[in-house]
Amino acid sequence: MRPLVRTLALGVSSTLLLLSVAQTGAQTAYPAKPVRIIVPYAPGGSTDVLFRIFAPRLSEVLGQQAVIDNRPGAASTIGLDIVAKSPPDGYTIGVSNIAYGANPSIYKKMPFDAEKDLAPVALVSIVPMVLSVHPSIPVRTVKEYLALARAQPGSLTYGSAGNGSANHLATARFAHMAGVKLQHVPYKGGGPAVVAIVGGEISTLFATIPSAIQHFKAGRLRPLGVSSAKRNAALPDLPTVAEAGVPGYEAIEWQGVMVPTGTPREVILKLNQAFTKIVAMPDVKERVASLGSDLVTSTPEEFDAFLKRELAVWSKVVKDVGIKID
Repeated sequence: MRPLVRTLALGVSSTLLLLSVAQTGAQTAYPAKPVRIIVPYAPGGSTDVLFRIFAPRLSEVLGQQAVIDNRPGAASTIGLDIVAKSPPDGYTIGVSNIAYGANPSIYKKMPFDAEKDLAPVALVSIVPMVLSVHPSIPVRTVKEYLALARAQPGSLTYGSAGNGSANHLATARFAHMAGVKLQHVPYKGGGPAVVAIVGGEISTLFATIPSAIQHFKAGRLRPLGVSSAKRNAALPDLPTVAEAGVPGYEAIEWQGVMVPTGTPREVILKLNQAFTKIVAMPDVKERVASLGSDLVTSTPEEFDAFLKRELAVWSKVVKDVGIKID
């Protein structure tokens, strides 16, 4: 090979090597810029409250700022659609919850494929809800509430974070199992729904404990029963709905982290490890426990199996209850 050709060849090889090294470095440098957390509900609801606790800790663990971006609407569908259509690079992550499992059965047309367009990262929280009433409603137990509902069919209103939201699903299932008729009033998030019941606009709300516990303590809301199968440590004297009047009833809210399908495996694992560290932090555990949520951990595979079960369970519930949204 002539000297000039050899020199050019060596130069090209060196350039390609440097580019390869640079690309490898870019792939392993995640995150190199702020990470956006899409919370698909309005500020003030349980999902928002939880991730505002997580966000500063995620910033610490990742070494980059984690920014909350509230995108409410259509029972999380609007926010999760943004996530599904974002670049699969780990810089846009989304929060899924109970609505994720029900929406494909509720909405005739989904803007994204729940099973194909989002990849699971980690399940992070289980959140019981509480059947709550405005203090002006003359009931103090689940049985008294049901007696009033049966005596005045359709007169009691209940709020939700939107059609297909946790509050909507929990109350629809409750009304179906108890054989009562309630009037649904959807809001654009859990926060606005809580404001509405505290203000007396609606009479009833299956409120998540984090979003309502301070109102219980202040007497602005009256709790009647917790939605989980067991009593909650944050409200130990409050009976479950099942033991207080609707045998077999259970409905729980949950939160998990998801990213667009196609996100590199190493990025998913790094995010999973980050959230595993966060939920194990003593101060985070203490603060979240005081709000009534239970922190959990999972691998991406375990969360994937959980999501498949949720899709199956809520498909049956939606069909049995007859929930449908055009």
